[in-house]
Amino acid sequence: MPKDIPVSNGSFLLNFDSDYQIRDIYFPFIGQENHSSGHPFQFGVWADGRYSWMGSEWEKTLRYQDNSLVTDVFLKNEALGLELRCSDVVDLDLNIYIKKIEVTNLKNAARPVRLFFSHDFCLYGNDIGGTAYFDPRTCSIIHYKFNRYFLISCWAHDEWGVKHFACGKRGISKNLETFKDTENGELSGVASAWGSPHSTIGIWLELPPKGTTNAYYWMAAGMNYPEVAKLNLEVHNIMPEKLLKRSSKYWQTWIHKDSLQLQGLPKSVTDIYNRSLLILRTQIDNHGAIIAATDSDIIRFGKDTYSYMWGRDGAFVAAALSKAGYSHPCMKYFDFCARILSDEGYLFQHYNPDGSLASNWHSWLVEGKEVLPIQEDSTALTLWALWIYYQSMKDVEFIRPLYSKLIKKAADFLVSYRDPQTHLPLPSYDLWEERYALHTYTVASVIAGLRAAANFAKLFQDTSLAEKYGSVADEITVGIGKHLYHKGLKRFARSGSRIEGGYKLDEVIDISLLSLATLGVLDPKHPRMIETAQAVREQLWLKTPIEGCARYQDDFYQRAEDSPKDRPGNPWFISTLWLAEYYIDLAENKEELQVALPYLKWCVKNSLPSGVLAEQVHPISGSPLCVSPLTWSHSAFIWTVLRYSEKDKALKKQ
Repeated sequence: MPKDIPVSNGSFLLNFDSDYQIRDIYFPFIGQENHSSGHPFQFGVWADGRYSWMGSEWEKTLRYQDNSLVTDVFLKNEALGLELRCSDVVDLDLNIYIKKIEVTNLKNAARPVRLFFSHDFCLYGNDIGGTAYFDPRTCSIIHYKFNRYFLISCWAHDEWGVKHFACGKRGISKNLETFKDTENGELSGVASAWGSPHSTIGIWLELPPKGTTNAYYWMAAGMNYPEVAKLNLEVHNIMPEKLLKRSSKYWQTWIHKDSLQLQGLPKSVTDIYNRSLLILRTQIDNHGAIIAATDSDIIRFGKDTYSYMWGRDGAFVAAALSKAGYSHPCMKYFDFCARILSDEGYLFQHYNPDGSLASNWHSWLVEGKEVLPIQEDSTALTLWALWIYYQSMKDVEFIRPLYSKLIKKAADFLVSYRDPQTHLPLPSYDLWEERYALHTYTVASVIAGLRAAANFAKLFQDTSLAEKYGSVADEITVGIGKHLYHKGLKRFARSGSRIEGGYKLDEVIDISLLSLATLGVLDPKHPRMIETAQAVREQLWLKTPIEGCARYQDDFYQRAEDSPKDRPGNPWFISTLWLAEYYIDLAENKEELQVALPYLKWCVKNSLPSGVLAEQVHPISGSPLCVSPLTWSHSAFIWTVLRYSEKDKALKKQ
């Protein structure tokens, strides 16, 4: 189930699913320690002796307020005669999640209505050894284990604190004990539970005829009882409504902090551009890690998640944010990369948000031989993104300490990690994390990284290194034409496996081949590049009503059972956007630039109502597949919009 509306402050994040249930709770790192393990925190309403959980009975519209990370959720239940308008936010300074609920009575008679909020915590990501209890000192429900505390409270009818509650244990069948009483519109008042506990609180409301009544619900996250008790007191002192408004104002200011003018684009595109910036910020930890995705649903498919920092994904996000003018998250990210870079100068596959090495999906042995279990593009693209940051910010003081501990170390590794005969990079795992070989995309990223390193060396008057990095980049560029061009197919090959005298080429067409142009290795107008791009468009563009571009031929990742067998794969946002970026680079006039616009509009059309972009969509229904939001999708959209706008301005000057 897609995560429609994440809310976050960089330390405390909550994801809501399409039924408006909290499904993921991360604290104190974004993407690390999911304290719900993906279990739904259900929200229900009782009125006139009838109970309804959020689900199919409710008409739902899940969006955000304009240019804000405060949600704007509309809920309607005709059978209950109720409308709800909800606003959710995590405070920008305090680790407090706040929900405002405006309940409107659609009937002509006054009546009581009861709201129920259920909490199915798995603190530290497991359901063993927790405690839930009613705390009379703060008049709240508290869940805790070791150094993780969550305090839950509410306000309604000028009364503070929890008046109606029940604590219970998760049964063997995973059922929650409090649900039966809840569905009868009552709560037992059981004041504590332990082991595998859950809890429910109720807010009793009195609605006037055709009238509206407001209530507030909040959750504070901390390391100990005094911390969450103090946060609860802050809600009392500042007032929930003021906390909502100050966060909304902050995000509106943040999104308009620069007078960046996007040229030649419809409002629907610029709206998703702004939303993408905000969504990216929810997925970035305050300590610097840029998380690929915090959607826990992917756990179902491999007992692992996307909640890691990949160097490749992070580099694309940092490059997009840099070009958009957002320096601070990028600075923290590059400092993070400098801290985790290996002594030899490379990045492993991915890292946890606290900087520790994450689970590695790649083997140290391939065909019985020891290899580095890396994706070399992650190391190379970090340098490429850092140069884009410098070009955008001209912040030489920030770059200076990174020159020795990040730039030179990484570039020296790229220089050394090469085949002594062909001078091309040694094999590594591909960007899709599926194959071990020499990949054209990886080669392009290495060239881009070395050229960035050469630029930095020139900046710091390190002439000999600048020449070294530049000459190696030139040497590798020559090797692409010599070893990775398929003369029979008249286009570049996806990858090559080393054989005597050269490489055995992989003939599968892959969207990543466009990186030769988009990373600046080859001119997009080069005949070989044009032939390659034509093959990509012809073979990977889906001929279904949804359309969109697949990653490569016969891509079975996340392919649904009802997906047509004769299609190359599911359409991905990044694949579609890479096509757009290539056509932007290729354009020589306004008419040619317009060719890229439908690809941006495709992304808008296939976004969720909230503006969230998934990883991929179903080729027939268009429903989101795999994780959502995916930071890479949003960064690719931002990057492509900015490239389009820049090209539009340049063409107007001709």
